Amino acid sequence: MQGRVLIVAGSDSGGGAGIQADIKTVTAHAAYAATAITALTAQDTHGVHGVHPVPPAFIAQQIRVVLRDIGADAIKTGMLHDSATIDAVADALEAEAPGVKLVVDPVMFAKGGYPLLQPDAVATLKRRLPVLATLVTPNLPEAEALSGLTIRDARDMRHAAQTLLTLGCPAVLLKGGHLEGDALIDVLATGDGTVTFESPRIKSKATHGTGCTLASAIAAGLAQKLDLETAVARARHYVQRAIEKAPGFGGGHGPLDHAHPFER
Repeated sequence: MQGRVLIVAGSDSGGGAGIQADIKTVTAHAAYAATAITALTAQDTHGVHGVHPVPPAFIAQQIRVVLRDIGADAIKTGMLHDSATIDAVADALEAEAPGVKLVVDPVMFAKGGYPLLQPDAVATLKRRLPVLATLVTPNLPEAEALSGLTIRDARDMRHAAQTLLTLGCPAVLLKGGHLEGDALIDVLATGDGTVTFESPRIKSKATHGTGCTLASAIAAGLAQKLDLETAVARARHYVQRAIEKAPGFGGGHGPLDHAHPFER
């Protein structure tokens, strides 16, 4: 087992996204997963049916005790729900994890559209987390909310990804799954420019938790000292195979196969 990843995110009772997907993903990459749970959700493949937030002080305590004892080589954040949670997480990471690589997945909506971040918390997220992050991984709706831009095509994606760097993060991976077309395009922007990743789009309803899974796979790669571009490429391949091998559970947007064999 190589690399320790602390995951700060919400629980998905259906097991397809959130903390459950994160733990499965990190374990599949032969890394060690620790967690700080930010919220409990009642969730299945049809959507989110309820959210029970964890008190911010207890979230910070989870982060603190894990980092002081086990430590982390990388940290991944997912669902943070509201401004108080974001502030508590940012304060804890500033105090306990300076210099630790951080992947911020700015989760705002569940696959079915249920809001997982309070609207008034977007400004707090923009102010507190990108400046701490190694990488921010928004999808298109999240990138539009963070940048104020409209994103219609790959050229818009490259512009938006570069714009998001102005929030203070050194790298942005803008995910293009919401665009139409036979190709799935993701754009990695850094101070050196942009790199475009392209793969065939898989026509499948088994896409629940793809964002959580991708961010956690990248965090595992960074914990294992892969360079950023290599970590992203490996994570994209892992997610693609996980969609292809999906078990077909549930009547809505189904889970991936996080345990499929793949070359690390």
